[in-house]
Amino acid sequence: MSEMLLLRSANSILRTMFLSRLRPGGPGCVRKLSLNLQYQQGIRPNVTSSSSLTDGQTLSKESLSHALVLSSSEKEKDVQPDGSEEKLWTTRADGRVRTRIHPTCPQPPYTVHQMFSETLDKYGDLRAIGFKRQGTWEHISYSQYYLLARKAAKGFLKLGLEPAHSVAILGFNSPEWFFSAVGTIFAGGIVTGIYTTSSPEACQHIAHDSRANVIVVDTQKQLEKILKTWKDLPHLKAVVIYGEAPPEKMASVYTMEELMELGDELPEEALDSIINTQQPNQCCVLVYTSGTTGSPKGVMLSQDNITWTARYGSQAGNIQPAEVQQEVVVSYLPLSHIAAQIYDLWTGIQWGAQVCFAEPDALKGSLVNTLREVEPTSHMGVPRVWEKFMEQIQAVAAQSGFIRRKMLLWAMSVTLEQNLTCPGSDLKPFTARLADYLVLAKVRQALGFAKCQKSFYGAAPMTAETQHFFLGLNIPLYAGYGLSETSGPHFMSGPCNYRLYSSGKVVPGCLAKLVNEDAEGIGEICLWGRTIFMGYLNMEDKTREAIDAEGWLHTGDMGRLDTDGFLYITGRLKELIITAGGENVPPVPIEEAVKMELPIVSNAMLIGDQRKFLSMLLTLKCVLDPDTSEPTDSLTEPAVAFCQRVGSKATTVSEIVGTKDEAVYQAIEQGIQSVNRNAAARPYHIQKWAILQRDFSISGGELGPTMKVKRLTVLEKYKDIIDSFYQEQKK
Repeated sequence: MSEMLLLRSANSILRTMFLSRLRPGGPGCVRKLSLNLQYQQGIRPNVTSSSSLTDGQTLSKESLSHALVLSSSEKEKDVQPDGSEEKLWTTRADGRVRTRIHPTCPQPPYTVHQMFSETLDKYGDLRAIGFKRQGTWEHISYSQYYLLARKAAKGFLKLGLEPAHSVAILGFNSPEWFFSAVGTIFAGGIVTGIYTTSSPEACQHIAHDSRANVIVVDTQKQLEKILKTWKDLPHLKAVVIYGEAPPEKMASVYTMEELMELGDELPEEALDSIINTQQPNQCCVLVYTSGTTGSPKGVMLSQDNITWTARYGSQAGNIQPAEVQQEVVVSYLPLSHIAAQIYDLWTGIQWGAQVCFAEPDALKGSLVNTLREVEPTSHMGVPRVWEKFMEQIQAVAAQSGFIRRKMLLWAMSVTLEQNLTCPGSDLKPFTARLADYLVLAKVRQALGFAKCQKSFYGAAPMTAETQHFFLGLNIPLYAGYGLSETSGPHFMSGPCNYRLYSSGKVVPGCLAKLVNEDAEGIGEICLWGRTIFMGYLNMEDKTREAIDAEGWLHTGDMGRLDTDGFLYITGRLKELIITAGGENVPPVPIEEAVKMELPIVSNAMLIGDQRKFLSMLLTLKCVLDPDTSEPTDSLTEPAVAFCQRVGSKATTVSEIVGTKDEAVYQAIEQGIQSVNRNAAARPYHIQKWAILQRDFSISGGELGPTMKVKRLTVLEKYKDIIDSFYQEQKK
């Protein structure tokens, strides 16, 4: 009886989620409403209130008999790779690799289903997923989540999902993204995320390369991208849409509810037999690199990569299991990127976290509203997200009264000094405690961080200015370092493992070394451990370049390790500038120094490879359009304040660049000269620079999906300006 109750609840959740997303009177409404009349007996999902977690539903162990039976049989077959699987890498989607069990990481490998089964046993009744529908927060328990994933798995199998083929997901973060991803793996497929900003051609490349049998999309706009290129996708059998109804009934295009109904036609035993044959050393996730240094590559991650990293990588960041404290996180960063996927999806399952989904316009301004409502216990953002928070606070402070502004500056100054001189100390002087109580706690509450104990960043470098700003708010930002090829974090910082400007220490159980170190101890970072990927799909040459004969991953990143094992990233090997005079110049430290010296600068990119001297392209901090997130011509409040300090009345980028505003240009030249005076030697001096008329952006092509600068694109796009630096030298 309890199993039937739970299944009805899962069906009701699907109905509620789908109906609330349909546009009133829009195409497909009548058809879907009549279809949903079949499910009027369902139980509505939990709503945020004083009610119990299960709203009276008693979920006994018997109600999840399939999971428990499987869990038992899976434990009996714990993987012992046979002697034929000796290679540490493969480029085949159906390949197997030798599990990297080592004295530093001896834990037995296990599958995603085994991980979820353990979670069901411990956290089945807890809230797993929170989503907002028609202004109200609703929730799905882990038991319901598991059943929805199974239904999705059976639906994919009915649509023709074949082993080692993929289900590609093209949509904003949502419950459907989660149970489609988990269901894909349960069904023996490979989950492949596609960035929502991808062009139809980019979608076609990934879907074709990953041999996608099914593509899941959230809107008609994304559906249209697939329809344009379907003829060039020989493996594609069906598309599933969940955010909006299709404009008309189309062959092989299904709604999410129709997918689940198809799944009901497949016996549970059929899915069980597929799950029971899965091995931890087989591919289950494909993450495509963003292409900042070349064409996108399909990074193959095994079930062991996912489950081991979800458990031990997160422990290094002090993520708590639900029996100690249920972590609450807000999911908004692209799940097609490994950082968000491992943090939101897989770590959430591992420790029984509650994951609440932001609105699709989160990065256009609504994220703060979600944070205030949810009050997460931990939060992750790329540097640009933290910078936007900083700019919002600065803008509000600039418009505040004199006393309030002075109070904030005093509180942040006192707190920053305390955190710089005595980092991690619980013994804070009275003035620091007073500043926090009177001022800073209110700022954190306004941001939605009143309960946030851990704030993380990664995927790109962060300026010292931003780190100092948040230290002044008593929000230390904990860095992680890793790649798609390391399943996310290989180095992690946390409350007990923090050093300013560093990327933390190596995750326990992982190994790291530097090769070809220079006199300053800077070398290429090489990594080994259970996090290391299986290989690049269908790219043997690239895989051999990345993984050496002993299995070490050569990251192409440069860094140094201090005496305590903290890692400091200095740049990328491919980004290293080698001047015409043979000087090796890492660009990142110089770029960061310029941004620190000149708070009006948004992006700084150093030029000089095979050139006689160094030059630099600069962009200015400008307001982003709230609807498109595109950079506008208007300067931010801090940028305007900078102009006023140096004697300029400019409020737009075009005013400064168009008239070559003397005050601003002179101030920037003075800042550049200050950076030059602190340089190690003359070859490290910036001799020429230019301000671009528009800040870097994703749509402009200068930034990748995680806001990292695509240097090759910038060099090509602004070739004429760059050439002019050196042509003038010849005259």
